[in-house]
Amino acid sequence: MQPKLIKILFVLCTLFFSSHSIAQVTEDEIIEKGKQYTLAEIEVTGLKTFNKQTVITATGLRVGQKMSFPSDEISDIIKKLIGYDLFSNVDVYAATEGDNLYLTFDLQELPALSDFKIVGIKDRKKEDIITDTELKKGKKVTESFIVNTRNFLINKYKDDGYSNAKVTVTTRVDSTEANAVKMLINIDKGARLKIKSIDIVGNEKLSDKKLRKAMKNTKQKAIYRFWKKSKYIPENFEEDLSSLLDKYKENGYRDARILSDSVISNDDNTLSIAIKVQEGDKYYFGDIEFVGNNVYSDATLKKVLGLKKGDTYNGVLLKKRIQDNTDPDADDITNLYQNSGYLFSNISPVEVSAKNDTIDFEIRIIEGKPAYFSHITVVGNDRTNDHVIYRELRTKPGELYQKSNVVRSVREISQLGFFDPESVDPQIKNANAAAGTVDVEYHVVEKGSSQVQLQGGYGGGGFIGTLGLSFNNFSIRNIFNKKAYRPLPMGDGQSLALRLQASRFYQTYSFSFAEPWLGGTEPKQLSVSLNHTKQYASSYSSTGYYTGNVDKSRRFLITGVSIGIAKRLKAPDDYFYFSQALSLQHYNLKNYSTSLFTFPNGHSNSLAYTVGLSRKSSGPSPIFPKTGSDFSLSAKFTLPYSLFDGVDYKALREERDELEASGDDIDRIGEIDQKRFEWLEFYKIKFSGNWYTSLPAKFVLKTGSEFGFLGSYNSSRGLVPFERFFVGGDGMANYTLDGRENVQLRGYPNQSLSSSDGSVIYNKFSLELRYPITLKPQASIYALTFIEGGAAFDSFREFNPFQLKRSAGFGLRIFMPAFGLLGIDFGHGFDSIDGTNQPNGWETHFVIGQQF
Repeated sequence: MQPKLIKILFVLCTLFFSSHSIAQVTEDEIIEKGKQYTLAEIEVTGLKTFNKQTVITATGLRVGQKMSFPSDEISDIIKKLIGYDLFSNVDVYAATEGDNLYLTFDLQELPALSDFKIVGIKDRKKEDIITDTELKKGKKVTESFIVNTRNFLINKYKDDGYSNAKVTVTTRVDSTEANAVKMLINIDKGARLKIKSIDIVGNEKLSDKKLRKAMKNTKQKAIYRFWKKSKYIPENFEEDLSSLLDKYKENGYRDARILSDSVISNDDNTLSIAIKVQEGDKYYFGDIEFVGNNVYSDATLKKVLGLKKGDTYNGVLLKKRIQDNTDPDADDITNLYQNSGYLFSNISPVEVSAKNDTIDFEIRIIEGKPAYFSHITVVGNDRTNDHVIYRELRTKPGELYQKSNVVRSVREISQLGFFDPESVDPQIKNANAAAGTVDVEYHVVEKGSSQVQLQGGYGGGGFIGTLGLSFNNFSIRNIFNKKAYRPLPMGDGQSLALRLQASRFYQTYSFSFAEPWLGGTEPKQLSVSLNHTKQYASSYSSTGYYTGNVDKSRRFLITGVSIGIAKRLKAPDDYFYFSQALSLQHYNLKNYSTSLFTFPNGHSNSLAYTVGLSRKSSGPSPIFPKTGSDFSLSAKFTLPYSLFDGVDYKALREERDELEASGDDIDRIGEIDQKRFEWLEFYKIKFSGNWYTSLPAKFVLKTGSEFGFLGSYNSSRGLVPFERFFVGGDGMANYTLDGRENVQLRGYPNQSLSSSDGSVIYNKFSLELRYPITLKPQASIYALTFIEGGAAFDSFREFNPFQLKRSAGFGLRIFMPAFGLLGIDFGHGFDSIDGTNQPNGWETHFVIGQQF
């Protein structure tokens, strides 16, 4: 017989408190406190959608076990059930019969969201709200979820200038489903309140314009200002009031203060802001003394401080010279100490006297003892193997702590391209001043490192399809390990790329592989690439015109292979790389006659050695660099065959010129050119440099310059018809036959600034102002505007670095890990390309798959 159940223990007051209130009732004549009972039965009541056995399993209890009652075990079970966010209330009932204990769990399930509706805003805005608020069918609806959703939306619209935004969230029971509710979210944004005017009273030393400019986020309406809206956000306004006072401190007015500020609503749905200031007197720096410094002399510290007696007092600059929190790599006194191991140092500027308009300071320094790295760990790398990250770190256990090495390590992790650069976070752990040790834990967030290029388009007389696969975190050592396929073996930082491009007229296949740490002990990159191309000519009609059809009896084959080694140098610094590469290209022509190839049948070979010196310090992100620079200088050489092959190229050139002038014996001209270019003979010099400068308001200025020159050893042999420069347009490499280099110069059609056979020398200069819209792992987006100029020439005698084709424009870049870089540019060419003295005008350029 079932004993009578008595509510004896645990009534949970509410789900929404972090520490749950518990009421306890005891009946000594029924339950003996501390006595061991045998659990005879577990019952669950109140369920609407959940399975009884599932709940019993979740409790961890089993029939037949020994337990006392009341006990901490029951309390823990209740907290556990509540912690699932599935139940709003849990009551436990107990009854005994002899030594047997009977438990009943009475549960009140939270209702599930069966449907929801958002009204009051445009449909295209609803998707963002659904994502941000985690609205989805099946979501358990708690009171806190309703409150949090409402508060989030109100704050969201207030941050966008809708100060009077109202949001109501209501629910009602859905009778068509068990334990379900429907939700209605009603949003009334109201009018966006723009700032009509900002009036400042009491300022005589600093102008209204200068003070308004100091307020970075609170701006009054102006027609010319399109990049910063004149919206009012209370939190931003409070920050801007502090910035206004900082502007006074920068100009010597240490005692400046704000007497009052007010925000007035106008009838036209605008706001007027009134600020009353008291400027005070202007001050100057007096004596600046250093106290407590033993590691560095006064002279060294004064040089870093950069302030001297008689300078206008600048409290903001003084703080930055002591410790600049806006720049982790700043040239300040704190970093000077921390880059020498003094992590536990403390530097404090103290005013010691203020006489008339002069303030004397003491810079009080507690140096502490040097700190050494103890444990270095990395967390968050789910796919990338630990050794790939650790080998890039500049912080090693047992080494002297240097903040610059921590900053550099962040850059190196970001440059790998496997992690979100904005999320790399070095956390200082277990800093022990007494022991002089510190741990560093690098937190990373993995992002997609493989890319798929799948595109099609019309060009060259037909449809062109491209399939490209790029695996930038490959692991070749696991290629035969089936367990490592996820879906491919990844995690060792190697690069593997496969590419196929085809149309009716050509097919090209390429393969490349790179190992950045050959041997695993030092940064020495091995790269190997293979490529093969088939090109067919268009057929002729009986009347001698192109038909647009493929003539496979007229074909051109290219096969190439290259191998390269690049090593990181230690001097002048370890941003430098020295690279070498050996490449072999074989060109094979059969009945293939064009203006470029004057021998329709035959072959040509290019065996070249390339040596390069580069320095890459830009970062921290390779996608959107903010600081640093990149430059490269390379030279590509072939052997000077004309010095030892025994051929009289001067006689061949003279014979060719005579035949060409007379128009006779075209076949002999082809034979001569086949002889001249059987082994290509040339040298090629290239330089490129880019500098990145961070500007206020997140802007970044990229400054760039490029130069290229193709030369010959023997003037009689002449310049090769390959390896030439084609300037103008989007600069996309696309499909090329002859090793040509397409140089981007926006605002002009592709390759329009070079002769039809390509140029042998070019130069280019550019300025690009970038602004990040978002730098999230899923997609990094930035806008840009640019001005650039460049030109191409057919000989060095014609070269004039100041004779440029100029352009300007704007564009957008989107980087998605799975697809690489996508972009569009609108450029206006200011110069003529056809000798008409008419500007070329606007051109639209698409960027697909290029790197950064």
